[in-house]
Amino acid sequence: MIILLIKSIFTNSSGILFSRILGFIRDLLTASILGANIYSDIFFVAFKVPNLFRRIFAEGAFTQAFIPAYAKSKRKIRFSSVIFLQFLAFIVILSLLVTVFATLVTKAIAIGFDEKTVDLAAPLVAINFYYLPLIFVVTFMAALLQYKNHFATTAFSTALLNLSLIGALLLSKNMDSYEITFYLSYGVIIGGVLQVLVHVMAIKNKNLLKIFTFKKSKKNQNTEKESEGKKFYKNFLSATMGSSTAHLSAFLDTWLASFLITGSISYLYYANRVFQLPLALFAIATSVALFPMIAKAIKNKDENKALKLMKKSFLILCGVLGLATLIGIVFNEFIITLLFERGAFTNNDTSNTALILSMYLIGLLPFGLAKIFSLWLYANEKQFTAAKISMYSLGGNIVFSLALIVPYEAAGLAFASTLSGFILFILTIKEFGFSRFKTLILKG
Repeated sequence: MIILLIKSIFTNSSGILFSRILGFIRDLLTASILGANIYSDIFFVAFKVPNLFRRIFAEGAFTQAFIPAYAKSKRKIRFSSVIFLQFLAFIVILSLLVTVFATLVTKAIAIGFDEKTVDLAAPLVAINFYYLPLIFVVTFMAALLQYKNHFATTAFSTALLNLSLIGALLLSKNMDSYEITFYLSYGVIIGGVLQVLVHVMAIKNKNLLKIFTFKKSKKNQNTEKESEGKKFYKNFLSATMGSSTAHLSAFLDTWLASFLITGSISYLYYANRVFQLPLALFAIATSVALFPMIAKAIKNKDENKALKLMKKSFLILCGVLGLATLIGIVFNEFIITLLFERGAFTNNDTSNTALILSMYLIGLLPFGLAKIFSLWLYANEKQFTAAKISMYSLGGNIVFSLALIVPYEAAGLAFASTLSGFILFILTIKEFGFSRFKTLILKG
């Protein structure tokens, strides 16, 4: 079981690492070609909303709700078809509404922008939002593949988005800055289409295309279908809230940073990109591999087996995340200089981004460990409890952000996010049980 866990973690980590390397190349080109200014700000704002949903979906919420429901369903094809159609219809309608009311949506997500900046950003917001229905289709198929113990396609597919954006940057590098943002936005859509296509191929190879036959329910099956659907949506909403704290915090950073000097949104974005690498490479990769094993052990009432898996994961994460935190803080300016300082990205931009990176990295361990221990709550069907913990953490982030934004500006926003991570970790451990946690870390 431990060997299977390590193998699964390695598969996820390899895919994430490959995608993130391409992501950093993408960011390097973006920093060099666009720099940190009004045009990079409006693109990052436009991409923020669909990217936020992508991270929430891809990093567990949909899978945590869907896989247990799919496994227990007596009519898997019908259940999954209904969920797919309902979700897709809602997201497509939402995307169309965003297109119609793009200006209002832009004002809502970047309230500090003036009218001229809102007018520049609104078309980009409308275009980028269509990535959301594409990434839902990807997430749905990824959940089916995970149920079949296939992780590689999903882990490596994000590389296609980064390749698409890199291509867009190279094609438009000699154009006007505003025109470049449109190339990037259409690159996001092309990347989403490519991700859908590779998942369709994987689904076909696993003989799962029959899921999309959309058979109608018989009258005597409607009650059962409704019951399964209600339970799924209840668990999904709770899981979404429980797994979204870090991303909502980052979104809050962007919203508040729109009130600060030009470039603040970009500093937060670039620093958060570096912060997300070890978080994804180790914590998220581990949680994706660990959750099915923990869930099965809890279902079979084998708590000792579950705790052994938790202990191994805890020790692995403490080591790698602790080392990543130390290296990141000590070499913050070197890292930012190496990755971004060229072209339009100046030495002053490096100093500002490096400080913010250090503020984020202080919270790497609590955010990473909270992901692992929250799996215990999900496996024990305590999604609502996890959601409440997440909301307490988010509430703390709001309070700290408002308190720190004036004296410390963007760095204060990053540190507020870190403090919310400590709240999330402490409350999660409290629910897990302090005595159980103490036994877990001290027992040989």
